[in-house]
Amino acid sequence: MKKNIWVLLGMLLIFTACSNEQENIAEYDSAAVDSTEESVGQSEAEMNNAESSDSGGRETAESGSSERSEEAANEEEDIESENRKIIYTANLQVEVKDYEQSVDDIESYVADFNGYIIEASTYGSSEDSTTNGHLTARIPQERFQAFIQQVEEGTGKLLESNVSGQDVTEEYVDLESRLKSKRVVEERLLSFMEQAEKTEDLLTISDDLATVQGEIDQITGRMKYLQNKSDLATVSIDIRENNVALTGMNGDELNTWEKTKQQFLKSINLIISVLSGLFVFVAGNLPILILLGVIGIIAWWVVRKKRKSLKQES
Repeated sequence: MKKNIWVLLGMLLIFTACSNEQENIAEYDSAAVDSTEESVGQSEAEMNNAESSDSGGRETAESGSSERSEEAANEEEDIESENRKIIYTANLQVEVKDYEQSVDDIESYVADFNGYIIEASTYGSSEDSTTNGHLTARIPQERFQAFIQQVEEGTGKLLESNVSGQDVTEEYVDLESRLKSKRVVEERLLSFMEQAEKTEDLLTISDDLATVQGEIDQITGRMKYLQNKSDLATVSIDIRENNVALTGMNGDELNTWEKTKQQFLKSINLIISVLSGLFVFVAGNLPILILLGVIGIIAWWVVRKKRKSLKQES
């Protein structure tokens, strides 16, 4: 009986100890879970803060890079605008009162704007006795607009003005790249020529080199042409003289005093010419006139003598 009591007490103690241990384990597990959740929350908050800071840094970096790219793009655009090759051409038609004076003025304008004349022609009109002409000048591009304004304001009446521009920047850049590649090929061919030992190889390389150098000359010539055309604008000017006159009447018909003097001189000339002709006739035919005069006198004397003799007989 005593043994059974001791066995029950032992089992009760063991059960109590196990229950206490399970409670401690449960408390430990809940504490561990709570600590884990707290650590997870803290890590999540730290990660959110890091992400926000990273996103802010990325945004700042991106904004800075975008600003730098915009500045670089603007600089590239400025460089391109400065290096653009544009061929300007202008055709002007002006009406002037004095052709010679207007041509002198235009030539003076061209010299003042550091340009030069490449063509000049003059032709007249038989219908209204006016003089017309054509003049072509080359003007530096930076003073092109100022020259046109000077001609329009200081020459005469502007009848027509046409200004056009041709952008050849793309062609010029393409020619530059082609020239660089051709230069590289030329250098390689020259190096191959120095290393060539066979005559056949040397002749082949020489032919290829001549071809490449010919292409280089063509490219450089075209580039010089585009450079000259873009540096100096071409201005063509048609000049028309306009002299106002009354239809059906000229200056001679309107000047009475001049007509009177001319008629008086014509009368004097007529009298002088008649007297001169008479004098020439008499002086030139004087021997004949003398002979005729002698014959006439003799005939008159004979007739008179006969009349006297007839009167005496009667």
